[in-house]
Amino acid sequence: MSTPTTVTPPLYGPAFGSYAADEVTWLLKDLSHLSLEGDLTERERRIQSGAAHYAESLPIEYQPGEQYQALFHETLTASADRLAEAVGVVAELVVAERAEVPTLVSLARAGTPVGILMRRWIGFAHGTDAPHYTISIVRDRGIDRVAIDHIVARHDPASVVFVDGWTGKGAIARELSAALDAYAAAGGPRLDGELAVLADPGSCTTTFGTRDDFLIASACLNSTVSGLVSRTVLNADHIGPGEFHGAKFYRHLIDHDVSRLLLDTVSDRFSAVADTVAHRVSQMRFAETAVADRRPTWSGWASVEAIAAEYGLSSINFAKPGVGETTRVLLRRVPWRVLVSAPDLPEHRHIRLLAAERGVPIEVRPDLAYSCVGLIKEDA
Repeated sequence: MSTPTTVTPPLYGPAFGSYAADEVTWLLKDLSHLSLEGDLTERERRIQSGAAHYAESLPIEYQPGEQYQALFHETLTASADRLAEAVGVVAELVVAERAEVPTLVSLARAGTPVGILMRRWIGFAHGTDAPHYTISIVRDRGIDRVAIDHIVARHDPASVVFVDGWTGKGAIARELSAALDAYAAAGGPRLDGELAVLADPGSCTTTFGTRDDFLIASACLNSTVSGLVSRTVLNADHIGPGEFHGAKFYRHLIDHDVSRLLLDTVSDRFSAVADTVAHRVSQMRFAETAVADRRPTWSGWASVEAIAAEYGLSSINFAKPGVGETTRVLLRRVPWRVLVSAPDLPEHRHIRLLAAERGVPIEVRPDLAYSCVGLIKEDA
């Protein structure tokens, strides 16, 4: 069978993104020359009114001040061992249970640094080079089938493992599952849609580094911690048949880029956590109670439905649970309020700072299933 070609070729750093060429293959169309950003409030209004889909444009990404940037560096240093341990655990579960040499497919963009770290761990622990791609998935629009075709034409479909940073309520996990069902129904190979993530506070997968709702440093910033690449774009004006979904490379932010600093800081701790990782993986795979605890309960989805009803939200998509999702709300949406499980938690320092900068009230809710939840303002 001949290998299919696409209208758009794969992209590599440093021509696209700030990661090294061997760290990730971006299956995206370069839209860097286009002006796709819009005012946050106007963009939110158009999305909520149904006049536009969120993936058709890009938000103007909020750039936090110097105090917040300093807090990111403190957080990264303090959490490096915990992040390295989570990377090691999820990578070892993938190698033991999914594929000895997996084909890592990160969901852009939060999945990309996680996929790179998992690839580095597999090289560190097993001496193998796992191929790593980044592709786009869009809520309500599905996964980039052109990108999937590109991957399965070059790798064993059974080796494909989809990677993301964390789960919130599980919307992307459900989107991925539905998209892969549709892909198989259309004649493509059946791919395993269970996400591999660093943190699974929503209880959506069995392949995770932790279920704790803890701060993953890559959630603290936008493109400057994700290879200087924007969110993905699916817009018929710019993406034609046979083309990958699009994204932009923000070269002008190079002086603020900490993408590789995050990777190096975490991977430098691999040796220090190796024994802990081995013990945790053994427990998760063979201890009876731990094996049972890994089964998804989708408890996060039920929790968010209750919050949406209590606060009169017209859609659960306006409630973003977990530290990572709450941070995203404050960085790139129009936030309404933030709910926290307890006041003054150390892991919420960056959230308190962002909320203060943007004038967003914080409400203490001890009954939360997550450590925090960000609520988006309706009719922005």
